[in-house]
Amino acid sequence: MYDMMKLKTIANQLRIETIESVYRAKSGHIGGCLSAAEIITVLYFYKMRLDPERPGWEDRDRFVLSKGHSAPILYAALAKRGFFPVEDMSHLRQADSHLQGAPNPKTPGIDMSSGPLGQGLSAAAGMALAARTMKKDFFVYCMLGDGEIEEGQIWEAAMTASKYRLNRLIAILDHNEVQMSGTNEEIMPLGDIKDKFDSFGWKTYKINGHSISEIIEILDHVTQESHEEKSKQDKPVMIIANTVKGKGVSFMEGKAEWHGAVPTEEQYDAALTELGKGESNFDHLRT
Repeated sequence: MYDMMKLKTIANQLRIETIESVYRAKSGHIGGCLSAAEIITVLYFYKMRLDPERPGWEDRDRFVLSKGHSAPILYAALAKRGFFPVEDMSHLRQADSHLQGAPNPKTPGIDMSSGPLGQGLSAAAGMALAARTMKKDFFVYCMLGDGEIEEGQIWEAAMTASKYRLNRLIAILDHNEVQMSGTNEEIMPLGDIKDKFDSFGWKTYKINGHSISEIIEILDHVTQESHEEKSKQDKPVMIIANTVKGKGVSFMEGKAEWHGAVPTEEQYDAALTELGKGESNFDHLRT
């Protein structure tokens, strides 16, 4: 069972911490962080097998943030889980900080450096293949941006994962339909994403990426199915999570300009007011 109210509270707190850390740093990518809040929350506070006291634990589940510019919300989740002090969030993107603009393994809890778009799915496929070779049962989760899947390497990785029947690879597409310079339709129409991944030999699902119950339901379903299937039927999983860029802050929602913009003082105050900011410190929520 899970505590829906607690998970919703955590998702909101992750949004607040993201906005606060980017505002302090005067640099960062808010829009794609806010669209991923519920997904990150479910992964790190419900689903993934992790131990903050042993970040290098061999049997842990892995997570690759292929859309690495959304690192602030991942850092917020790791801090709240206890991988490093919450106070470190105040040093986002500073020269002497381990919390840089994109994830790197110097940060406890980070499994793969990312930033250059299109590469994370290949790394995640490699991790899933390594798990099979080592006879380990951990899952590998990989979050992609929808603008990112315009990169050709994504489709090379998709073919590879299908060929090797990597049923413990679970990709999640943050499908907010907006990228850095405009909408996907304006920049590069993606067509029917589900049909594409289906044709590449994946099991593909569509969900509301802001519904915690839907995220939990599909993740429980695909992981249980992975345990039950015959190997010859195994397939990697793609979950297309329909989301809203900038979700939670009305003046940011669906706006390409909030891909990498930093809020002014007035916008910062307005955003935190909309999110109902109480304490931004996670101490009362720490698990």
